[in-house]
Amino acid sequence: MHEASLAGGILKLVEDAARREGFRRVSALHLEAGRLAGVEVRALRFALEAIAPGTVLQGASIAIDEPEGQAWCLPCAATVPLARRGDPCPQCSSHQLQPTGGTELRVVDLLVDD
Repeated sequence: MHEASLAGGILKLVEDAARREGFRRVSALHLEAGRLAGVEVRALRFALEAIAPGTVLQGASIAIDEPEGQAWCLPCAATVPLARRGDPCPQCSSHQLQPTGGTELRVVDLLVDD
């Protein structure tokens, strides 16, 4: 389950920010995990909740948005929605697609307590 290692990386990022910025606790964590990022959102949430006790994330609410996938279709020369990697272009059925959105996993913001 690579979501456990992703959760560990997110925790490290947040703890580094806590040391740098001088806060002790996060009350709300807001993430984005794009639909094409290859992240199982329920598993990531579970992993974050499992590692939170005893850390700056203890008791934090966790919100995870899932932006839609987008791709550039080479034959159509258009940006098209893409539900899953490997799906064809909805306009021309081509598989010559370059993902351009929905591939990210990022921390959007934190609500912190001093």
